[in-house]
Amino acid sequence: MRKNSIKNIRINGEVKKELSILISREIKDPRISPMTSVTDVEVAPDLKTAKVYVSVMGDEQARKDTLQGLKSAAAFMRSQLARNLNLRNTPELIFIMDNSIEYGVNISKLIDEVSSQLPDDEGEEPSDNE
Repeated sequence: MRKNSIKNIRINGEVKKELSILISREIKDPRISPMTSVTDVEVAPDLKTAKVYVSVMGDEQARKDTLQGLKSAAAFMRSQLARNLNLRNTPELIFIMDNSIEYGVNISKLIDEVSSQLPDDEGEEPSDNE
């Protein structure tokens, strides 16, 4: 199975959906922030490992605590994946912090700040000096 095959893309989506449900509803670890979301999952073609990219809204300590909580709950989540998904092998979960959502929010704030500082040019007509 190639990395970008339709089967692999479908497996990535199903694992992502199941992990999102598990993290938000099943895991009761207080270290895991309630503002944790699974942004992407990359299951290896041999189904042995899965890189799980998670995003956490909050400070650096909340990110570290959430990552530790997810790593400690990895065995439980793997067993739940095995129960809920019918895969030949259940992949080992490797959690990686993804800051893309927070980066996007910061960029959006910066754009809003710059656009609010620009003078309003709505009343001016474009000039035809040609």
